[in-house]
Amino acid sequence: MALTKNERRLRIKSRIRKVVSGTETRPRLAVFRSNKEIYAQIVDDVTGNTISAASSRDKDISSAKATKSEVAKLVGKALAEKALKAGVETIAFDRGGYLYHGRVKSLAEGAREAGLKF
Repeated sequence: MALTKNERRLRIKSRIRKVVSGTETRPRLAVFRSNKEIYAQIVDDVTGNTISAASSRDKDISSAKATKSEVAKLVGKALAEKALKAGVETIAFDRGGYLYHGRVKSLAEGAREAGLKF
């Protein structure tokens, strides 16, 4: 029996998580994408702490009238600014089982433009 889209994504996600993990010096940028919103957080997997987070539901981002890809870029920029304030410069990117395309790619490009190094 064929896998559903979500089951397939979760399998890919588990394969990615075997390799990508966040440390104190190089935390992990985790992405979650729903149909309407996009969420991202920077996580230190050793201690289990979230260093910073941003989403399309934040007040300053949700008020922007833009396409979903443009909103994802704004989320990436906002997350990078918060991370740089917290002292994080380099990260490991965890696309969460999604293709590096569209909104996920826009978020990554926004974070790079704001100063994060992947």
